[in-house]
Amino acid sequence: MTGPPRAVAAVRAAVRPALRGSPQPVLAACSGGADSVALAAALAFEARSAGVRVGGVTVDHGLQPGSAERAGRTAALLRELGLDPVLVVPAHVGEEGGPEGAARTARYAALARAAGEHGARVALGHTMDDQAETVLLGLGRGSGPRSVAGMVPQREDRGVCWWRPLLAVRRATTREACAAQGLPVWDDPWNADPAYTRARLRAEVLPLLEDVLGGGVAEALARTAALLREDLDALDELAGGHLARLAGAGGLPAPEVAALPTALRRRVLRGWLRSAGVPDLQAAHLVAVDALLVRWRGQGRVDLPGGAGVVRTSGRLVLLPAALRPGPHDAPTDPEETRA
Repeated sequence: MTGPPRAVAAVRAAVRPALRGSPQPVLAACSGGADSVALAAALAFEARSAGVRVGGVTVDHGLQPGSAERAGRTAALLRELGLDPVLVVPAHVGEEGGPEGAARTARYAALARAAGEHGARVALGHTMDDQAETVLLGLGRGSGPRSVAGMVPQREDRGVCWWRPLLAVRRATTREACAAQGLPVWDDPWNADPAYTRARLRAEVLPLLEDVLGGGVAEALARTAALLREDLDALDELAGGHLARLAGAGGLPAPEVAALPTALRRRVLRGWLRSAGVPDLQAAHLVAVDALLVRWRGQGRVDLPGGAGVVRTSGRLVLLPAALRPGPHDAPTDPEETRA
């Protein structure tokens, strides 16, 4: 008795452990492309033995002609695969963050709503190639080690579990799996449009790196991301312990936080500010707040997104809500705070 084709078996093997590891229902996010169609087919097959309910969801961004019809065809395919329920959800795409960023934000918001309504985790079809592109984008933008560490196989965000079981599977394998099963796939023209950075990375940069370095670049980048995530997770855990020990109703004690190594100190600051609900925190904001600790010269308030601010007073960092701004004559009163 012969088994399934190699590519089909590889995708099924990728989804099997985590699918069986949780009874929570799954919604497979499917655009109609090879990656997400292969994922949906594998989940539909494995769901029979796992005893887990698997549905599908496709997002209609409304940005291209015929998008509603295409979403309907994708939904029909998901039903043919045996997924239940199958949802078509609209995305309300704004303008902030450019076309790519705005569409991504709207897509994840639509998926999160669907997941919340059905108490499901969302399965996403990102592959090793997507991971390699993400790592290169993080490197090129200098957006910090967490960005270079790429996507994680599973994470919780605002009550939604985002699951990426194909991060160890190559994009060519998902396409091969679809062909072997006779599944139709749709190639989004945006994915090949050189106007988009990720499309150029996919079509130009990664193939060049593969040629220059003799192959294996996607695997190497994914491996680097995994190693870096291990280190970052350890640092985050250490920083969380320091934050729990140091934070209080009166803010953070400046001397104790300043004594921490930079990697831990800035994580403590980030955790403190995020726990207070500061939105859209960027590296520049952290650097400015950090200067209140390690480059203290009596400087004033550091303004943060959302209107809040941080001041150093009486030997502590204090977060001021948006409605509270110090007056022009407010000054530190502790002698420690007046030293240059």
